[in-house]
Amino acid sequence: MGGLSEPVAACVYGAPPPALATAPAGARQVSPLVPGADALETLAPGSLSAAVIAAPPGTLERRYALALALRALKPGSPLTALAPKDKGGSRLRKELEAFGCRVQEVGRQHQRICHASRPDAPVGLEAAIAAGGPQRLEAPGLWTQPGVFSWDREDLGSQLLIAALPALSGRGADLGCGIGVLAAAVLSSPAVTRLDLVDLDRRALDAARRNLADPRAVFHWADVRGGPDFAGPDPAGLDFVVMNPPFHERGLEDKALGQAFIRRSHQMLRPGGVLWLVANRHLPYEAELAAQFGRVTPKGEGQGFKIYEARR
Repeated sequence: MGGLSEPVAACVYGAPPPALATAPAGARQVSPLVPGADALETLAPGSLSAAVIAAPPGTLERRYALALALRALKPGSPLTALAPKDKGGSRLRKELEAFGCRVQEVGRQHQRICHASRPDAPVGLEAAIAAGGPQRLEAPGLWTQPGVFSWDREDLGSQLLIAALPALSGRGADLGCGIGVLAAAVLSSPAVTRLDLVDLDRRALDAARRNLADPRAVFHWADVRGGPDFAGPDPAGLDFVVMNPPFHERGLEDKALGQAFIRRSHQMLRPGGVLWLVANRHLPYEAELAAQFGRVTPKGEGQGFKIYEARR
């Protein structure tokens, strides 16, 4: 996790609706979901004059972000935190009060908006930061962090895809790699020469780096839909792509996400290259696969998932 190139006077975490929260003048983005943004974790204690937090839905992740913001604020500096009522907003006031804040709360557009100031001596910050920070799970022994996809449990879809995968070879990519579960299985084949891991979540990539001590793994903090060319130096394209694509954005189901991943994989593959994909059974990916690929072969279905091999 890189440090800051210059001091930050104010910050915005996440993507608060502009109509509900005004960003402080000169504020810098510190979201882990905005490639290239600064990290909230790197802000020096007592360095901020103001902060606006679009609070995450998960309890540990949300308290972690709030605690980091309070630690970075100067005593008396304002903090605005907001979230949809059904995605953590109803708990925001009590959580801020538990840190020692005095809070004014309003409700607008199904969101709870809390205005507070950093107390002289907030309580419980370090405990919340430790609970929401990077951690190594005993089973399966991987590094992870609250807020990352399937952070505290084995993802069944990925495991089903791993069971179906042949030994791959050549250069490939794992799109939406998460903490590196699929990538570890791919790299178990000595015939793989390079694997580009791409994810929108910096925390997931940080965990994947710790989970994959393999020089063939190359990491990219980027949005698959509009990021740079991950195919590497060879213009001929990749030999394979594997993915368990996301289908939620900002807490809402978005089928277009996976469809965009399918189109991107087609762009990255060489003629004859292969895509291996797992998805929830209800997601409508078949038409997009058929439109992009010359041959699409179902490779399994069950437990709410479907697996496809698609060859360019």
